[in-house]
Amino acid sequence: MAKKVQDALKDLVSLCKRRGFIFPGSEIYDGLANTWDYGPYGIELKRNIKNLWWKKFVSSRPDVLGLDSSILLNPKVWVASGHVGNFSDPLVDCKACRERFRADQLLEEKLGDGAAAGKNFEEIDAMMKENAIECPSCGKSDWTQPRAFNLMFQTEIGVVEGAGNKVYLRPETAQGIFINFKNIMDNVRPKIPFGVGQIGKSFRNEITPGNFIFRTREFEQMELEFFCEPGTEVEWYNYWKEFCMKWLVEELGITENKLRLREHAKEELSHYSNGTSDVEYEFPFGWGELWGIASRTDFDLKQHQEHSRVKQEYYDAVNNKRYVPFVVEPSLGVDRLLLVLLCDAYDVEQLENDERTVMHFHPSVAPVKAAVLPLVKKGKVKEKAEEIFQKLIKRWNVEYDETQSIGKRYRRQDELGTPFCITVDFDTVGEGESDASKLGFVTVRERDSMKQELVAIENLEAYLAEKIGY
Repeated sequence: MAKKVQDALKDLVSLCKRRGFIFPGSEIYDGLANTWDYGPYGIELKRNIKNLWWKKFVSSRPDVLGLDSSILLNPKVWVASGHVGNFSDPLVDCKACRERFRADQLLEEKLGDGAAAGKNFEEIDAMMKENAIECPSCGKSDWTQPRAFNLMFQTEIGVVEGAGNKVYLRPETAQGIFINFKNIMDNVRPKIPFGVGQIGKSFRNEITPGNFIFRTREFEQMELEFFCEPGTEVEWYNYWKEFCMKWLVEELGITENKLRLREHAKEELSHYSNGTSDVEYEFPFGWGELWGIASRTDFDLKQHQEHSRVKQEYYDAVNNKRYVPFVVEPSLGVDRLLLVLLCDAYDVEQLENDERTVMHFHPSVAPVKAAVLPLVKKGKVKEKAEEIFQKLIKRWNVEYDETQSIGKRYRRQDELGTPFCITVDFDTVGEGESDASKLGFVTVRERDSMKQELVAIENLEAYLAEKIGY
C-alpha cells in the first residue's frame, strides 16, 4: 500500500511537468535541489488560490486590512522576535552515510506527533539511542549528537563584503505585520477587533526539504494577524478554526474526510501560545500540516515594544483604557495548499473501454475555466468558435484548441482540470445536414460526469458564470 501511494505522488509529479503545472528548478543546468518553477497552468492555479484567499479573508471583510511588507527587515526585528536566538532545528548527521536529518522529525515518524516537543538536545539524543532510530538513507543507527541549526538565510546589504551589514531573508511574513501595527493604528485608525492580512514570500533553510512542494526552502505564505482584546482570544481562536475549515471544504471543494483539525498538546505549544491547532491533510505520504492557527497572546507586540521602545498599544476610547492586544494567527502556505488541491483533484478513472486521467478541481480554482473546441478548423465553424473564445477570454482564462480529434482534446483538458469544454459544430452554424433546432447552440461537456448539454450561445456566459461562481 505504501508503494502504491508513493507511486501516486510520482505520477502526480510527472503529470505536473507534462502538463505545465510545475517544473524542476534550473533543469537545463541539472537542477537545484528542492527548487520548483510554476509553469503556465501552475501559476494560474496559484493565482486563483491567492485571489480567493484575499477575497475571503481580506477584501470582503470590513474588519480586515491588507499589507505588503518588505522581505528584508532590520536584523533587530529578528532579535526581538526570537528568531536569531531560537529559530533552529535539532540537526543530526548519520556517521555511516553522512546524510543530515532533523532529529525531531525522525522521532515523530517513529513515535508519533509531538514526540520530541519541549525536549532539549540531551533528551533528544537519549531518545534517538533508546529507540534505535535508523537512518532513512542507509538504515544504520549511528548518529552525531544533536546541534542547533538556524533556519534563516543570511545575506549582506551594501557593496563592501563583511562590512557588518548583515540581514536575513524573512522566515515568515508575520513580523512585517507586527512592526507596522503602530503605523496602521496611527494612520488608518481601525477599531479592535481587526485583522491585517498579507501574502508574500518567505525563506527557510530547511535541513530535510522534500515530498515535492510540501516542504521547500522558498515558499509563499498567506497570513492573517487578528488583533483582539485580551480575554476574547479564545472566542476568536475558535472562530478562525471553524472559518478556515469551512473555506477549505465549501469553497475550495477539498474532500472533508481527508482533512482533520489537530489541537496541540500542552507540551507542544510554543511558550507564548495559549492554543494552537493544525489543519492537516492526508497526503499520499501521510498526514501533514496544511494550516497553522495559533493564539499568540501579546508576545510579539510586547517583544517589539521592549526592543524598539515604541509603544504597541491600543486605546479603547469607549472604555478609556489602553492595552497591548492579543493576536490570533491563521497562517497558510500557498504552495502547500496548491499541493493539497493537486493531490485531492488527481484521479485515474477506469472507463468501459479506456481510462482517463482527470484533475477534479473545483471550478473556482481550476487554472483553465473552459476550452472552446471547433469540430473542424475551417469555415464558419472555426469563425464562430474563435468569436466565442474572444468573448469568454475577456472574463476567464479560457483555451482554444483545434488540434487532434475531439476525444483527444477532451482528454487533454481533463488532465488540466478544465471544468467545461465547449464544442462548436456544423449544427451551431447551420452548415451541411444540420439540425435546424440546434442552430445557435453549442455543446457543453462537463468534466466530472462527462455529460453533454446544449446551451444557446447568447446564454453561454451566464451559464458558465453560475457554474464557476463568478
